[in-house]
Parts: sequence; structure tokens; C-alpha cells
Amino acid sequence: MTMKLDHEDLNRLIEKISTSDIQEFSLEGEDFKLEIKRNLFDQNQFTNNLVSNNLFERQINANQKAVNENVSIINEPETPQVAPPGSADLTEITSPMVGTFYRAAAPGEEPFVEVGSNVKVGQTICILEAMKLMNEIESEFNAEIIEILVENGTPVEFGQVLMRVKQS
Repeated sequence: MTMKLDHEDLNRLIEKISTSDIQEFSLEGEDFKLEIKRNLFDQNQFTNNLVSNNLFERQINANQKAVNENVSIINEPETPQVAPPGSADLTEITSPMVGTFYRAAAPGEEPFVEVGSNVKVGQTICILEAMKLMNEIESEFNAEIIEILVENGTPVEFGQVLMRVKQS
């Protein structure tokens, strides 16, 4: 049986799998191989790992590179960095991945945190969307939010400072 997938078919397949409970999926044809592996870090954080095929090499290889960067970043524990001189008592919370920064769970909802908010370990402080996947970013310590440096809906880079906090 010969199977042909165009770019649209592939996108629909990946979207269906990413919204399902499927953890691993593999599909192989004469000129392509597709593997999707999803590791759940908690109930709301997950990432896809794609392996490309010849037909969609440019698009999928770019996605593969981004996914591999995200997977290695998410698997490494995030190390808080000390803020620049002048704010030595503040800790910077940096982006663990490339994505889009969101302050609330959905448009029109209350932000997770505001300047002056006190957060506890494990409390969601923002969402980073990467490849249509919503990744909740949680506080790694008890702290007070001193500065929020990124506007809602703004693209962020790996390592970009999102917030400055004062640990308590």
C-alpha cells in the first residue's frame, strides 16, 4: 500500500495527535518516516519530538531543530540568574524556550501574576506557547514579583528575562 502525505495532511495529523492522549506515534512510508513522542512533564507541559521525511524536509527540519532545542531546555533544570548590578537582591526568571509569552490562561482572563504578587513554589506565573503547545511556567521559589519585563502576546527568546522577583 502506498501512502502519500502532503504538507496539509501532515499538519492535520500532528494537530490531532498533539490534542490526544497518544504518547508515541510512528508512521513510515517509502520516502518518509514520522515519529512523534510526547513526554508529559506535568499535566499541562508537554512537547512533541518530530523526525522528518524527504517531502517536507525544509519545514519539518526547522520544526525538528526547534523541538530538539525545547526538549533539551525543558529537561535541564532552570537555574535562576542573578540580576544586573543595582538590583542584586532580585532574581531573574528567564525563558526556558523560544515561544510566545502569555500572562493569562486565555484572552480576557486575569493574569497569573501582577507586580507585587507573592508566588509560591510550583505556582504558574505565565504560559509560553511553542509550536501550538501551551507550556505553563511555574515559580521555582517563593517570591514577590517586582518587575514583568515582557508584554502579553510578545515573542520571547531562550534565556530572555521575563520577570524579576525578590525571593522570600
